Amino acid sequence: MYDAIIVGSGPAAVSAALTLKLHEKSFCIFGSRAMSRKVESSEKIANYPGVPMTTGAALNAAFAGQMEQMGIEITERMVTAITATRRGFLVLADNDIFDCKTVLLATGAVSAKGYPGEEALLGRGVSYCATCDGFLYKGKTIAVYCGDARFANELRYLAQLADRVYAFGQLDGVAAENICCPTQKLRAVLGEERVRAIALSDGSEIAVDGVFVLRNAVAPAALVKGLAMDGPHISVNRRMETNMPGLFAAGDCTGRPYQITKAVGEGNVAAHAMLKLLGQQ
Repeated sequence: MYDAIIVGSGPAAVSAALTLKLHEKSFCIFGSRAMSRKVESSEKIANYPGVPMTTGAALNAAFAGQMEQMGIEITERMVTAITATRRGFLVLADNDIFDCKTVLLATGAVSAKGYPGEEALLGRGVSYCATCDGFLYKGKTIAVYCGDARFANELRYLAQLADRVYAFGQLDGVAAENICCPTQKLRAVLGEERVRAIALSDGSEIAVDGVFVLRNAVAPAALVKGLAMDGPHISVNRRMETNMPGLFAAGDCTGRPYQITKAVGEGNVAAHAMLKLLGQQ
Protein backbone atom coordinates (compact mmCIF):
# COMPACT_ATOMS: atom_id res chain seq x y z
CA MET A 1 0.00 0.00 0.00
CA TYR A 2 1.34 3.42 -0.99
CA ASP A 3 1.32 6.31 1.44
CA ALA A 4 0.00 8.49 -1.37
CA ILE A 5 -1.01 8.56 -5.01
CA ILE A 6 -0.81 11.77 -7.01
CA VAL A 7 -3.03 12.16 -10.05
CA GLY A 8 -1.47 14.61 -12.50
CA SER A 9 2.02 15.79 -13.39
CA GLY A 10 1.75 19.56 -13.53
CA PRO A 11 3.24 22.14 -11.12
CA ALA A 12 0.99 21.20 -8.17
CA ALA A 13 1.80 17.52 -8.57
CA VAL A 14 5.54 18.18 -8.89
CA SER A 15 5.54 20.37 -5.77
CA ALA A 16 3.72 17.75 -3.71
CA ALA A 17 5.90 14.92 -5.03
CA LEU A 18 9.12 16.70 -4.09
CA THR A 19 7.86 17.29 -0.54
CA LEU A 20 6.69 13.70 -0.09
CA LYS A 21 10.02 12.44 -1.44
CA LEU A 22 12.00 14.58 1.01
CA HIS A 23 9.95 13.05 3.83
CA GLU A 24 10.65 9.54 2.51
CA LYS A 25 7.03 8.61 1.87
CA SER A 26 6.05 5.93 -0.61
CA PHE A 27 3.96 7.28 -3.45
CA CYS A 28 3.11 6.89 -7.11
CA ILE A 29 2.44 9.73 -9.51
CA PHE A 30 0.22 9.12 -12.54
CA GLY A 31 0.46 11.57 -15.41
CA SER A 32 2.35 12.50 -18.55
CA ARG A 33 6.15 12.40 -18.62
CA ALA A 34 5.88 15.47 -20.85
CA MET A 35 4.66 17.24 -17.70
CA SER A 36 2.15 20.07 -18.10
CA ARG A 37 0.99 20.96 -21.61
CA LYS A 38 -0.32 24.26 -20.30
CA VAL A 39 3.08 25.22 -18.87
CA GLU A 40 4.86 23.97 -22.01
CA SER A 41 2.74 26.21 -24.24
CA SER A 42 3.26 29.37 -22.15
CA GLU A 43 5.24 31.84 -24.26
CA LYS A 44 6.56 33.94 -21.37
CA ILE A 45 6.48 33.53 -17.58
CA ALA A 46 7.43 36.59 -15.57
CA ASN A 47 5.95 36.05 -12.10
CA TYR A 48 7.67 32.86 -10.90
CA PRO A 49 9.76 33.96 -7.87
CA GLY A 50 13.49 33.49 -8.27
CA VAL A 51 13.20 32.74 -11.98
CA PRO A 52 13.61 35.79 -14.25
CA MET A 53 11.60 36.00 -17.47
CA THR A 54 11.48 32.48 -18.89
CA THR A 55 9.46 30.30 -21.23
CA GLY A 56 7.05 27.57 -20.32
CA ALA A 57 9.19 25.01 -22.11
CA ALA A 58 12.24 25.98 -20.05
CA LEU A 59 10.32 25.85 -16.77
CA ASN A 60 8.77 22.51 -17.69
CA ALA A 61 12.23 21.15 -18.45
CA ALA A 62 13.44 22.41 -15.06
CA PHE A 63 10.56 20.63 -13.32
CA ALA A 64 11.35 17.40 -15.18
CA GLY A 65 15.06 17.69 -14.41
CA GLN A 66 14.45 18.17 -10.70
CA MET A 67 12.08 15.20 -10.61
CA GLU A 68 14.69 13.04 -12.31
CA GLN A 69 17.40 14.27 -9.95
CA MET A 70 15.21 13.31 -6.98
CA GLY A 71 14.55 9.87 -8.43
CA ILE A 72 10.82 10.48 -8.94
CA GLU A 73 9.38 8.60 -11.90
CA ILE A 74 6.06 9.49 -13.50
CA THR A 75 3.88 6.52 -14.47
CA GLU A 76 1.97 7.16 -17.68
CA ARG A 77 -1.38 5.65 -16.82
CA MET A 78 -4.86 7.08 -17.09
CA VAL A 79 -6.72 7.17 -13.77
CA THR A 80 -10.39 6.49 -14.41
CA ALA A 81 -11.84 5.85 -10.95
CA ILE A 82 -11.03 6.43 -7.28
CA THR A 83 -12.97 4.67 -4.53
CA ALA A 84 -12.75 5.29 -0.79
CA THR A 85 -12.22 2.28 1.49
CA ARG A 86 -11.89 1.82 5.24
CA ARG A 87 -8.09 1.86 4.91
CA GLY A 88 -7.74 4.61 2.30
CA PHE A 89 -8.43 4.49 -1.42
CA LEU A 90 -8.43 2.17 -4.42
CA VAL A 91 -7.22 3.88 -7.60
CA LEU A 92 -8.05 2.36 -10.99
CA ALA A 93 -5.33 3.27 -13.49
CA ASP A 94 -5.82 1.68 -16.92
CA ASN A 95 -6.73 -1.88 -15.96
CA ASP A 96 -4.81 -2.11 -12.67
CA ILE A 97 -5.90 -1.22 -9.14
CA PHE A 98 -3.57 0.53 -6.70
CA ASP A 99 -4.05 0.71 -2.93
CA CYS A 100 -3.07 3.86 -1.02
CA LYS A 101 -3.66 5.75 2.21
CA THR A 102 -4.10 9.23 0.70
CA VAL A 103 -4.75 10.75 -2.74
CA LEU A 104 -3.91 14.13 -4.25
CA LEU A 105 -5.90 15.29 -7.26
CA ALA A 106 -3.73 17.65 -9.31
CA THR A 107 -5.46 17.14 -12.63
CA GLY A 108 -5.51 20.73 -13.78
CA ALA A 109 -8.62 22.46 -15.04
CA VAL A 110 -10.63 19.86 -16.93
CA SER A 111 -12.14 21.83 -19.80
CA ALA A 112 -14.43 19.07 -21.03
CA LYS A 113 -17.81 19.30 -19.31
CA GLY A 114 -18.90 15.87 -20.46
CA TYR A 115 -21.85 14.94 -22.60
CA PRO A 116 -25.41 14.95 -21.28
CA GLY A 117 -26.08 11.46 -19.92
CA GLU A 118 -22.36 10.59 -19.70
CA GLU A 119 -21.93 10.78 -15.93
CA ALA A 120 -25.33 9.27 -15.14
CA LEU A 121 -24.58 6.21 -17.28
CA LEU A 122 -20.95 5.74 -16.22
CA GLY A 123 -20.47 2.05 -15.48
CA ARG A 124 -23.75 1.26 -17.23
CA GLY A 125 -22.53 1.40 -20.77
CA VAL A 126 -20.25 4.44 -20.53
CA SER A 127 -16.55 3.75 -19.96
CA TYR A 128 -13.36 5.80 -19.82
CA CYS A 129 -10.99 2.85 -20.27
CA ALA A 130 -10.73 0.82 -23.49
CA THR A 131 -8.41 -1.86 -22.07
CA CYS A 132 -10.54 -2.26 -18.94
CA ASP A 133 -13.95 -2.69 -20.52
CA GLY A 134 -13.41 -3.29 -24.23
CA PHE A 135 -13.89 -7.07 -23.92
CA LEU A 136 -17.47 -6.48 -22.73
CA TYR A 137 -18.40 -5.23 -26.20
CA LYS A 138 -16.98 -7.99 -28.37
CA GLY A 139 -19.16 -8.29 -31.47
CA LYS A 140 -21.33 -5.34 -30.40
CA THR A 141 -21.91 -1.78 -31.61
CA ILE A 142 -20.19 1.04 -29.77
CA ALA A 143 -19.47 4.75 -30.03
CA VAL A 144 -16.03 6.17 -29.23
CA TYR A 145 -15.08 9.77 -28.58
CA CYS A 146 -11.33 10.21 -29.07
CA GLY A 147 -10.28 13.47 -27.41
CA ASP A 148 -6.61 13.24 -28.33
CA ALA A 149 -4.58 11.61 -31.09
CA ARG A 150 -2.68 9.64 -28.44
CA PHE A 151 -5.77 7.47 -27.95
CA ALA A 152 -5.62 6.18 -31.53
CA ASN A 153 -4.26 2.81 -30.42
CA GLU A 154 -7.15 2.38 -27.98
CA LEU A 155 -9.61 3.14 -30.76
CA ARG A 156 -7.94 0.53 -32.97
CA TYR A 157 -8.08 -1.96 -30.10
CA LEU A 158 -11.81 -1.38 -29.66
CA ALA A 159 -12.35 -1.74 -33.41
CA GLN A 160 -10.76 -5.20 -33.24
CA LEU A 161 -13.33 -6.26 -30.64
CA ALA A 162 -16.54 -4.54 -31.67
CA ASP A 163 -18.65 -5.35 -34.71
CA ARG A 164 -19.18 -1.67 -35.53
CA VAL A 165 -17.64 1.52 -34.16
CA TYR A 166 -19.01 5.05 -34.55
CA ALA A 167 -16.00 7.30 -33.97
CA PHE A 168 -15.82 11.02 -33.12
CA GLY A 169 -13.07 13.51 -32.29
CA GLN A 170 -9.36 13.28 -33.16
CA LEU A 171 -9.30 10.54 -35.77
CA ASP A 172 -6.33 11.36 -38.03
CA GLY A 173 -4.66 8.23 -39.30
CA VAL A 174 -7.27 5.89 -37.83
CA ALA A 175 -9.06 3.66 -40.30
CA ALA A 176 -10.72 0.24 -40.29
CA GLU A 177 -13.55 -1.35 -42.22
CA ASN A 178 -15.86 -1.35 -39.22
CA ILE A 179 -15.12 2.26 -38.13
CA CYS A 180 -17.73 4.79 -39.24
CA CYS A 181 -17.05 8.52 -38.81
CA PRO A 182 -20.33 10.47 -38.86
CA THR A 183 -20.16 14.03 -40.16
CA GLN A 184 -22.39 15.19 -37.30
CA LYS A 185 -20.97 15.75 -33.81
CA LEU A 186 -21.73 13.64 -30.78
CA ARG A 187 -24.13 15.56 -28.53
CA ALA A 188 -25.46 13.22 -25.83
CA VAL A 189 -25.54 9.70 -24.44
CA LEU A 190 -29.04 8.28 -24.19
CA GLY A 191 -30.49 5.63 -21.92
CA GLU A 192 -32.12 5.03 -18.56
CA GLU A 193 -30.85 1.89 -16.86
CA ARG A 194 -28.18 1.40 -19.52
CA VAL A 195 -26.86 3.10 -22.65
CA ARG A 196 -29.23 2.58 -25.57
CA ALA A 197 -28.11 5.19 -28.13
CA ILE A 198 -26.19 8.37 -28.85
CA ALA A 199 -27.67 11.64 -30.08
CA LEU A 200 -25.99 13.66 -32.84
CA SER A 201 -25.94 17.40 -33.50
CA ASP A 202 -28.61 17.12 -36.22
CA GLY A 203 -31.05 15.51 -33.78
CA SER A 204 -30.66 12.00 -35.13
CA GLU A 205 -29.95 8.97 -32.93
CA ILE A 206 -27.76 5.89 -33.39
CA ALA A 207 -28.41 2.76 -31.35
CA VAL A 208 -25.28 1.54 -29.54
CA ASP A 209 -24.47 -0.94 -26.79
CA GLY A 210 -21.76 1.17 -25.19
CA VAL A 211 -19.90 4.47 -25.32
CA PHE A 212 -16.17 4.98 -24.69
CA VAL A 213 -15.11 8.52 -23.84
CA LEU A 214 -11.32 8.81 -24.18
CA ARG A 215 -10.08 12.14 -22.82
CA ASN A 216 -6.79 13.33 -21.33
CA ALA A 217 -8.51 13.73 -17.97
CA VAL A 218 -11.71 12.60 -16.33
CA ALA A 219 -13.88 15.27 -14.72
CA PRO A 220 -13.34 15.16 -10.93
CA ALA A 221 -17.02 14.55 -10.13
CA ALA A 222 -16.96 11.48 -12.38
CA LEU A 223 -13.57 10.34 -11.10
CA VAL A 224 -14.61 10.27 -7.42
CA LYS A 225 -18.24 9.67 -6.53
CA GLY A 226 -19.44 11.96 -3.76
CA LEU A 227 -16.70 14.57 -4.27
CA ALA A 228 -17.96 18.05 -3.35
CA MET A 229 -17.64 20.55 -6.19
CA ASP A 230 -17.82 24.34 -6.46
CA GLY A 231 -19.06 24.66 -10.01
CA PRO A 232 -16.43 23.02 -12.25
CA HIS A 233 -13.81 23.11 -9.49
CA ILE A 234 -13.08 20.84 -6.53
CA SER A 235 -14.14 22.35 -3.22
CA VAL A 236 -11.23 22.48 -0.72
CA ASN A 237 -10.31 24.24 2.51
CA ARG A 238 -7.03 26.03 3.27
CA ARG A 239 -5.31 22.69 3.90
CA MET A 240 -6.39 21.55 0.42
CA GLU A 241 -8.67 18.94 2.00
CA THR A 242 -11.79 17.88 0.11
CA ASN A 243 -15.00 16.70 1.76
CA MET A 244 -13.57 13.14 1.76
CA PRO A 245 -10.99 12.38 4.50
CA GLY A 246 -7.62 11.53 2.99
CA LEU A 247 -8.47 13.03 -0.42
CA PHE A 248 -6.76 16.32 -1.29
CA ALA A 249 -6.73 18.58 -4.35
CA ALA A 250 -4.36 21.29 -5.57
CA GLY A 251 -3.71 23.45 -8.60
CA ASP A 252 -6.04 24.61 -11.35
CA CYS A 253 -8.62 21.95 -10.45
CA THR A 254 -9.40 23.91 -7.24
CA GLY A 255 -10.22 27.15 -9.07
CA ARG A 256 -8.81 30.45 -10.19
CA PRO A 257 -6.37 32.07 -10.51
CA TYR A 258 -4.89 29.57 -12.96
CA GLN A 259 -1.31 30.45 -12.09
CA ILE A 260 1.80 28.26 -11.83
CA THR A 261 2.86 29.91 -8.58
CA LYS A 262 -0.55 29.25 -7.04
CA ALA A 263 -0.43 25.61 -8.10
CA VAL A 264 3.06 25.07 -6.66
CA GLY A 265 2.02 26.60 -3.33
CA GLU A 266 -1.14 24.52 -3.11
CA GLY A 267 0.79 21.35 -3.94
CA ASN A 268 3.15 22.04 -1.05
CA VAL A 269 0.29 22.80 1.35
CA ALA A 270 -1.49 19.60 0.33
CA ALA A 271 1.65 17.51 0.79
CA HIS A 272 2.18 18.81 4.32
CA ALA A 273 -1.47 18.12 5.18
CA MET A 274 -1.03 14.59 3.82
CA LEU A 275 2.12 14.15 5.92
CA LYS A 276 0.24 15.22 9.04
CA LEU A 277 -2.56 12.74 8.32
CA LEU A 278 -0.11 9.93 7.59
CA GLY A 279 1.66 10.66 10.88
CA GLN A 280 -1.59 10.10 12.74
CA GLN A 281 -2.25 6.70 11.18
